[in-house]
Amino acid sequence: MNLADNMLDFFSILQYESCSVILVRAVEVLVVCPFCFVSMDFYVVFMFLLIAADSTKKSDPKAQALKTAKAVKSGPTFKKKAKKIRTSVTFHRPRTLKKDRNPKYPRISAPPRHKLDHYQILKYPLTTESAMKKIEDNNTLVFIVDIRADKKKIKDAVKKMYDIQTKKVNTLIRPDGTKKAYVRLTPDYDALDVANKIGII
Repeated sequence: MNLADNMLDFFSILQYESCSVILVRAVEVLVVCPFCFVSMDFYVVFMFLLIAADSTKKSDPKAQALKTAKAVKSGPTFKKKAKKIRTSVTFHRPRTLKKDRNPKYPRISAPPRHKLDHYQILKYPLTTESAMKKIEDNNTLVFIVDIRADKKKIKDAVKKMYDIQTKKVNTLIRPDGTKKAYVRLTPDYDALDVANKIGII
């Protein structure tokens, strides 16, 4: 039997036999091939046999049992993830990033102006005889106002335009479709003086 046959025989028992049997077979290989002692192949074969014998060496059963018991006692090594507490019965996708608009050019040629400012709310004061009577007797100014203006907007517009405090505002829509506002002033202000300052009288 040559070296190749002995090596194949050795490989066949390598995974089944104990360490002592493997070493015996290693000696047999060296006896059959004495030329290994006088060449560099000897060192290669011998080192290979030692590594193979060490890899097939069985571990101590007692040590293996102690290792298993320690692993069971210590429990799983991974950390358990805490369960998320849900406070709603619905699921929602997360809020995504929304950036402010930064257009390359304006989509309209001019920005829209405020449609209903105090100049548009108060169109003009009325100077009829009934309006004059209201100024003299009831401390009330009469204006024609925008149809879209409500009482609060009229009150704010009068304060902004003439710097006077308003006690009460009454409105009506005339048959011609315009809106009339009766602006009653507080006792601190005299409607006749305000009318003179405006230029009604």
